[in-house]
Amino acid sequence: MILRPYQNEAVKAIRNEWKNGNAKTLLVLPTGTGKTVVFSKVIEEETKDGDKALVIAHRGELLDQAADKLKVTSGLDSALEKAESTAVGSSKKVTVASIQTLSQEKRLTAYPRDYFKTIVVDETHHAMSDTYQRVLKHFDGANILGVTATPDRADQRSLGKFFDSKAYEYSMHQAIKEGYLSPVRAQMIPLELDIHEVGISNGDYAVGQVGSALDPYLNQIALEILKYAKGRKTVVFLPLIKTSQKFCELLNLHGLRAAEINGESKDREQILADFEAGEYDVLCNSMLLTEGWDSPSVDCIVVLRPTKIRSLYQQMVGRGMRIHPGKENLLLLDFLWMTERHDLCRPSALISKDAELAKRIDEKMMNKESGIDLLDAETEAQSDVVKEREDALKRELDAMRKRKRGLVDPIQYAFSIAAEDLANYEPTFAWEMGPASEKQLEYLEKQGIHSAAVTSSGMASTLIDKLINRKAEGLATPKQIRLLERYGFIHVGMWPFEAASKMITRIADNGWLVPREINTNTYQP
Repeated sequence: MILRPYQNEAVKAIRNEWKNGNAKTLLVLPTGTGKTVVFSKVIEEETKDGDKALVIAHRGELLDQAADKLKVTSGLDSALEKAESTAVGSSKKVTVASIQTLSQEKRLTAYPRDYFKTIVVDETHHAMSDTYQRVLKHFDGANILGVTATPDRADQRSLGKFFDSKAYEYSMHQAIKEGYLSPVRAQMIPLELDIHEVGISNGDYAVGQVGSALDPYLNQIALEILKYAKGRKTVVFLPLIKTSQKFCELLNLHGLRAAEINGESKDREQILADFEAGEYDVLCNSMLLTEGWDSPSVDCIVVLRPTKIRSLYQQMVGRGMRIHPGKENLLLLDFLWMTERHDLCRPSALISKDAELAKRIDEKMMNKESGIDLLDAETEAQSDVVKEREDALKRELDAMRKRKRGLVDPIQYAFSIAAEDLANYEPTFAWEMGPASEKQLEYLEKQGIHSAAVTSSGMASTLIDKLINRKAEGLATPKQIRLLERYGFIHVGMWPFEAASKMITRIADNGWLVPREINTNTYQP
């Protein structure tokens, strides 16, 4: 199998982390970008000398998927550690194991502590639970790879207590832009669903109460889906099996060919096959299809299970984000959930970790009756936020003049290049929290960054990565940005290096004055 460029980069980055002594590292890839392909390739490389590898997951579908992908990508067969099946004594290099089975003391202690050189934890946001920790501590000499979709800050802080580093991250924004995931068109349905009274259970909206709150609206929602999703292959996520079954009946009454699937469905495989073959227009489920199931032709997702857990929201929407011949975009139908809580996941949760930017994206979506492309909404919202931040920064320039004259404050630089991850940077891993090294500070100063304002090693590393990537992309340098912004130009961070260089030359040739015909507030190269 030929890997995509970012998948090759991920494989190299993971193995480099292990070589550099970071035995527990993370791979962050959005749903649909081939995380199983990446860790299968890693396993292939790590087992070439006869060493053994372990893949752990919490659901049978994920284990089957891992075993199948390993076979396709590398030709490696897997032994199974699940229920009555055991891999003890197997000659196969790879074991795929159910965490529920392997965490049992009798099953776990049957393996020597040094039995596996490499361990992959699929859907690693589960890795901090007692069962996973029991297994990982038993094999404490192994190299560990945790694989997850983009985690939110709470997840990252939690994972940072166990993992040493993040080897590689590929954002949903990059994947859509580079054509590896489907564009998302978010459509707000002006139907007010009142969940003010719904409580919180196990860190999320209580599903039983959500089901009761939804019940009065189900017929209206069915009519809205008929209006917006007709002709699309649609998956609906609901909070309860009984709610899912009732909604399925309503859709059929309104003329849509709908099927319902749940963990107790005896004909589950047949229903999924029929849906794939086009026998049904809509597939209703009560959170069964969030992991381990793929249908690239799905081009409409309806989330009727409100959640505050970002990873869960991304998994639901991710079921429709794979690319497929003839598929123009994924239609994501969002409803006007009436709640006083500010942590409810909306479409912006797919692409933005910044609360302020996410709020703007959602507002853009709500103001568009015909829906809006999610990346377009992000670009517009980012432009608004950057403008406001620039105005605030201009008021702080007097204080900044006391600093080294030619250097750029790192946060100002983050705003200039619209890098929300840098502007809102928070250290996650222990190494990130330490002070920046002399080598890092020297490099940053040389590149035009005011190093005294760099607060940690992690921030320095993030800045250096930005500088290197922007240089490779041929974008403006910090020194160019600093100079041109002092002349009143805006969004210089988005300019090509050559355009910035030419403008500086024009200003220099004009006696270090901006040519009269140029309006710095509106000029873009």
